[in-house]
Amino acid sequence: MSSVDQKLSAEEVMLSRHSVRKYERGVTIPEAELNDILSLAASAPSSWNLQHWRFLVVTDQAIKERLLPVTFNQQQTVDASVVVVVLGDLQANLAAAAVYEKASPEIRDMMIGQINGAYENNPQLARDEAIRNGSLGAMQLMLAAKAKGYDTVPMGGYDKDALIKELNIPDRYVPVMIIPIGKAAASGRPTERLPLEHQVIRESF
Repeated sequence: MSSVDQKLSAEEVMLSRHSVRKYERGVTIPEAELNDILSLAASAPSSWNLQHWRFLVVTDQAIKERLLPVTFNQQQTVDASVVVVVLGDLQANLAAAAVYEKASPEIRDMMIGQINGAYENNPQLARDEAIRNGSLGAMQLMLAAKAKGYDTVPMGGYDKDALIKELNIPDRYVPVMIIPIGKAAASGRPTERLPLEHQVIRESF
């Protein structure tokens, strides 16, 4: 299906998204379309609206080739059109002033004080929030790509230290996952889902 042939409903996007590991090499995603996908991804919810995710977008084939050993030679790294490294911001609280710039002084001061207090009083919070909210952005990125007619796969199999070194990722950011985006050369395989009663607990254990 071409990305302009048909609009999928939200339900169709969610149910048709499967992890694709084989991609058509040489496919270019137009810049405007890629920016649309990234903008949709960036509309994900986040704690205090701090938007903890950063999308490190790799389209240069030479850089993707350098990432191949970093991802333990997973072929989608070099065959996909785009490789997005989803990062979580460990200092997302520093964005609070910009996020609440248009709020009233009372609301702005209250929110900034609340956010900074939370970050200062819980050393684990920064990492938890970076990964939690980065994951929300990552899921929205995959759904946005599918809505535009592209496929993805979330990758957790990579050498974190080598990734940081290869892409000069500052200490401020923690890698959450890597997401290749492109046109499937082979369809992703639907996976079995556990029954709802296995996954849902109602009211209390």
